[in-house]
Amino acid sequence: MSTSELRAAGITDPVLQESYQLCKKLNAQHGKTYYLATLLLPKHKRPYVHALYGFARYADEIVDNLASTLTQQEKAEWLDTWSAQFFSEVESGYSSDPVTRATIDTIQRWNIPIEHFHAFIHSMKMDLTVTRYETYEDLYEYVYGSAAVIGLQMVPILEPSDDGAYDYAQKLGIAFQLANFIRDVGEDLERGRVYLPMAELRNFGVDEPMLEARVVTPELKSALAFQIARVKRLEQESKPGITLLHPTSRPCIEAARILYCAIVDEVSRNNFDVFTKRAKVSTFKRLQVASRAWIQLKRA
Repeated sequence: MSTSELRAAGITDPVLQESYQLCKKLNAQHGKTYYLATLLLPKHKRPYVHALYGFARYADEIVDNLASTLTQQEKAEWLDTWSAQFFSEVESGYSSDPVTRATIDTIQRWNIPIEHFHAFIHSMKMDLTVTRYETYEDLYEYVYGSAAVIGLQMVPILEPSDDGAYDYAQKLGIAFQLANFIRDVGEDLERGRVYLPMAELRNFGVDEPMLEARVVTPELKSALAFQIARVKRLEQESKPGITLLHPTSRPCIEAARILYCAIVDEVSRNNFDVFTKRAKVSTFKRLQVASRAWIQLKRA
């Protein structure tokens, strides 16, 4: 992270600067689209968004890395201990962990409700034990904590003009997560998980053996088209919320909306092959969207 970003954000403590630098590194390594969108924010807001993403990725990586060394019960106990320590450190206002330190600073500066982090941890715990979701309502419980609250955490930094922005942010966060689930059907199966509602799949004649066969059948295409339609609907419903953000925040979220939701368009272009092809937005489109957003940011 450039020193100009840190200075613009009012982050002058050298130890805290290192913490934010680490969060930016996590964002750059693991959140390509998210990182690109973050760069479309004014300098004084970028470090805080890096911190929120860094914390979410850091926590997720810790749990994933435990998979090969601990039993399910041990992982659950470890997560309980780790999350209890995090919330205790938030309350005290200090942590020796660099990522948590930047996260706490961001929470304090922007007065981000701590219940959003409780919801996030709840979804992390679900990932330790739940591998299937029968209905969309069941899946929503997980998606709320794993995605919707990330949008809710960010809203204060984006400086909304109306509290209605929170509802729209929730919809957009869910659309992002569902788009990832559609793209990653094959990869998630490798990890023993299905993040598409089983009842909805059965409505189109898709069962688990069919998924495990990893064949793109007409039934699967119809089921995925149904899931894609939900993403596009949520995307459209979220669009009015962008106008409720500070003008300098709008280009970032607009670019993220276009790029994340374009993932499902690529799934369609791949003829719904979610087993042998990974849908991704082209570099040309990324640059095109980013360039347009950059011009909008300069005007704002």
